[in-house]
Amino acid sequence: MAKKSKKMQEALKKVDATKAYSVEEAVALAKETNIAKFDATVEVAYKLNVDPKKADQQIRGAVVLPNGTGKTQTVLVFAKGEKAKEAEAAGADFVGDDDMVQKIQGGWFDFDVVVATPDMMATVGKLGRVLGPKGLMPNPKTGTVTMDVTKAVNEVKAGKVTYRVDKAGNVHVPIGKVSFEDDKLVENFKTINDVLVKAKPSAAKGQYIKNISVTTTFGPGVHVDQASF
Repeated sequence: MAKKSKKMQEALKKVDATKAYSVEEAVALAKETNIAKFDATVEVAYKLNVDPKKADQQIRGAVVLPNGTGKTQTVLVFAKGEKAKEAEAAGADFVGDDDMVQKIQGGWFDFDVVVATPDMMATVGKLGRVLGPKGLMPNPKTGTVTMDVTKAVNEVKAGKVTYRVDKAGNVHVPIGKVSFEDDKLVENFKTINDVLVKAKPSAAKGQYIKNISVTTTFGPGVHVDQASF
């Protein structure tokens, strides 16, 4: 088992592992116990009582955080004609069709989000085995397959994040940076919580949210009291 650094040991001493903190306390404590030397990402993790193997219990979507993520996302749009011009005007970093497919097949991945118009999905489909495992495949549920490319690009640039339950029933979402003011992180956190609560599948039985925690890139996890939202 890897030995914890002195910084991590000191950080862990500040967190009561038996306690569930209020949203405000948890965010402040996560920032206080950050041990990274850079502006670390603050992330929330949810353990949900769902069975992702069942189609009616798969939770996936996207939401624009009110205070952004602190990261500038690079957007690639697959579009042709007027829609390509629209994407460029909206501020997309890269716009193309078959030329972009060839670049990606050649190992190019200088982008964070992929948007595509519906008519381009047959072309983008060629990249399924490459984009899929990286979580980059455009999807209507996350608003990245759309004719409204202006809205899609603007939302990504404004701080849109995607969420998706994994095989173990966990959802991980970034809510900002350590440099953010506490109230802005709390507002982003509450936005994510509202979305996930509303996304509860009707087929899910028992306690839906089993655990919530907030952490920084290398910091310890801080349990959050769900009743404090």
